[in-house]
Amino acid sequence: MNKTLLNKILITLAFLFAYRILAYVPVPGVNVDVIKEFFNSNSNNALGLFNMFSGNAAERLSIISLGIMPYITASIIMELLAATFPNLGKMKKERDGMQKYMQIIRYATIAITIVQSIGVSIGLQSLTGTQGEQAIMVDINLFIAIAAASMLTGTMLLMWIGEQITQRGIGNGISLIIFAGIVSGIPSAIGGTINLVNTGEMNFLAVIGIFIVILLTIGIIIFVEMGERRIPISYSRKVIMQNQNKRIMNYIPIKVNLSGVIPPIFASAILMFPSTILQASTNKYVQAVYDFLNPNSYTFNFLTFLFIIFFAYFYASITFNTKDISENLKRQGGFIPGVRPGEHTAEYLNEVASRLTFSGAIYLGLISTLPWVLVKFMGVPFYFGGTSVLIVVSVALDTMRRIEAQNYMSKYQTLSAVGL
Repeated sequence: MNKTLLNKILITLAFLFAYRILAYVPVPGVNVDVIKEFFNSNSNNALGLFNMFSGNAAERLSIISLGIMPYITASIIMELLAATFPNLGKMKKERDGMQKYMQIIRYATIAITIVQSIGVSIGLQSLTGTQGEQAIMVDINLFIAIAAASMLTGTMLLMWIGEQITQRGIGNGISLIIFAGIVSGIPSAIGGTINLVNTGEMNFLAVIGIFIVILLTIGIIIFVEMGERRIPISYSRKVIMQNQNKRIMNYIPIKVNLSGVIPPIFASAILMFPSTILQASTNKYVQAVYDFLNPNSYTFNFLTFLFIIFFAYFYASITFNTKDISENLKRQGGFIPGVRPGEHTAEYLNEVASRLTFSGAIYLGLISTLPWVLVKFMGVPFYFGGTSVLIVVSVALDTMRRIEAQNYMSKYQTLSAVGL
């Protein structure tokens, strides 16, 4: 392993370690025992799902208890606006404009974090423990101010850590933060399952069945994530002669799942955002909406399926721009056999990408919702749900590919410097 790659890996691990340290720093003025007791009794609803994505920081009411979700929510809003307004989409493609675009996302993250932190603070006002202890140990107005400032600081730190990992480390920083949060809770989830078996609340055969289902799910995820459709490309004789000493890719690889793990993350962020806000209300109609969005309900999983399909198509259209690909091919003298260059190539690529996106969207929706049957009928913790397994496996595969690419790049640089 070369020194550059090793430094990137160490930087990534150092930032993830700092993230896990922040998860144990509670907001001042709160009774952590009461909060943890409350989350233990609500592990199978929206709070359990929210706690999973925060890496168990929510049950400690850590300064990063809101997790990276405010940043993801702001990114979703900006992506939708960029697709709606051409000027904003043009800004995103320009180098200077991209800096302004990211700055807007940061400001939107601040606004969303403040709203969510105030909602959480108000919701904790009426929370008490089994012995009558209050969750908030200081004046409520002072606590709201402290909690808003603390959570805003924590979310900004988390956003900065994610950006630093992306720029200086290996892999996508935001995805790795979510990955680390889920993985950190798996040992306790396994321990909880063992306790259920020891107390007789869960059959050992059921655990074996769950383990087999998880392995099958991982196998399906790896199979689909590695799958791709290769569109053959031919180049003119002149281009081949000019580049005879260079390797020319003679196909366009189109992944079966073009959108990656983003749709399940976006869908979870969208559905958890109102739950975080609505939990502070005691109005019966608002509580009815809150119960409607309970992850332990059919409606929540049906909405998750629909949102995943929507975001799969939306994100695939952004990441795979058929017009730009066709123009680049035409400029380089390449063409798809049997397809005319230009608009016809773009239409052909768009048709192929649409069929693959349909299959990828259905796959993402089923993987994210079908394992919920285990949660519903066997009492399995959320960590064994399809969304968490999908995120963990997909992020691990992506990180391994990036490490491999970095390793190959260093080898080519060495060969170019010293020769054969």
